[in-house]
Amino acid sequence: MWEVALLIPILGILTGIIIPVSVFIWLYYEGKGKRDTVLEIAKIIDDPSKVEKLLGIFDERKKDPIDYRRSGVITLFVGVGLYLLGFAALGAVLEGVGLLVGTIGVGTIIAGYLYPNTSAELTNAVEKFEEN
Repeated sequence: MWEVALLIPILGILTGIIIPVSVFIWLYYEGKGKRDTVLEIAKIIDDPSKVEKLLGIFDERKKDPIDYRRSGVITLFVGVGLYLLGFAALGAVLEGVGLLVGTIGVGTIIAGYLYPNTSAELTNAVEKFEEN
């Protein structure tokens, strides 16, 4: 009987190891097909500018800056929803979690207004700084 009780913590520890490793393996094999495809197409194309365009298409990195105001509003309303769920059904602990998440959302909104993130906002901030 004690073997079963010992098995649960071991499986819990292994789960914490298996999940990240499996995600890394999955991302590797997902990207491998894209890399092979780009390599085959690059062998056929002679123009380097077309190869650069092709790489730009497959590049999945987000080039836009993070909009803190948008993510702050989303976080704020997730916090409000958690608070209301705790208030209506699950109790004071979830209300506290909802208040915490909502406060983080408010802080993120404030950060979005303090630190400009779009190119137009950055240009305006630089122009205002240069005027002084």
